[in-house]
Amino acid sequence: MTSKPVFHGSDIEKICEYYHLKKDDIINFGANVNPLGLSPNAKKELSENLDLLSSYPDREYTSLRNTISEYCGIPADFILPGNGSSELIALLIQERAPKHTLILGPTYSEYSRELAFSGSTQEYYHLQESSAFALDIEDLCRTLENGYDFLILCNPNNPTSSAILQEDMKKLLSFCQEKNIFVMIDETYVEFAPDISAVTSVPLTQEFDNLMVLRGVSKFFAAPGMRLGYGISGNRKFLSQMKEKQIPWSLNSLGAFTGELLLKDKDYIQNTRNLILSERKKLYQELKEIPAFKVYPAYANFLLLQIVQPDLTSFQVFEACIRQGLMIRDCSSFQCLEGEFVRFCIMLPEHNQKLINVLKGL
Repeated sequence: MTSKPVFHGSDIEKICEYYHLKKDDIINFGANVNPLGLSPNAKKELSENLDLLSSYPDREYTSLRNTISEYCGIPADFILPGNGSSELIALLIQERAPKHTLILGPTYSEYSRELAFSGSTQEYYHLQESSAFALDIEDLCRTLENGYDFLILCNPNNPTSSAILQEDMKKLLSFCQEKNIFVMIDETYVEFAPDISAVTSVPLTQEFDNLMVLRGVSKFFAAPGMRLGYGISGNRKFLSQMKEKQIPWSLNSLGAFTGELLLKDKDYIQNTRNLILSERKKLYQELKEIPAFKVYPAYANFLLLQIVQPDLTSFQVFEACIRQGLMIRDCSSFQCLEGEFVRFCIMLPEHNQKLINVLKGL
């Protein structure tokens, strides 16, 4: 090879073509999707209700919002369903029309992409490897003094798997409220946290009107193709303004129906948490014993590794894994992440062990 290829976490088709592999033979550690797959109950109910496609969804999504309300413990009129979190990020930025945005990085690239269409300046506040990517709230607040009016956070964060706990988030939101800074918090991975109540900012939407929390079903509920996301804010006026700009019937009938099934499936939710919490703990302990890597505390369903062995690169680790049918994420494309890093999500126990064996052999 004259130059190494660059792959995104979801570029499984490109990876298969490049390495002459079959998609069905790859264990995808790069997508951060629940390895249990779609809920069996949801599959059954979905197959028996395909006639829903012959009718329009309820334009207000009343039943779905009531289900989300019960699931999250907040009023139904705080909730705006959408066609994935991506639609809601775009709507929020469009309606808020920020002038100066600060993004907590390294993080998901879609925030920057949407901001690029808004006319807002965008800068990154770098989480520091030296502090295991834990946020220094006071330092961030000092940075926010420099004329920012919009702050974007992913919590737990991708790719660091670090998290801002609710008590610290409350201090940050209070500061931002005083400075008229609106805060968007992406909680895509919060249901994987060891203690969800210690991390989630959903309860804070009842206290702060400068806040919107975004969630979805892509990762925890293994339903990225459904394109169901929802925004939560106690700022009803702002929610209404977003809804006015939203395409009618943004979410299809089957998506709304299945979303309710997923959020009500308590057995599936508990089985997922049992698997992720136990495997994450085991993987973390095993990785700490491998001299080639430094592993960081994880709140999401994935772990970030820094490669500390001299002359070993993230691409070499990626290639060693993909040649064994294991697709991890080479993190060299993440902005604000200096050094050699890889990320992988938690899969089924036998697949996790196979990955550990490859990493131990490097």
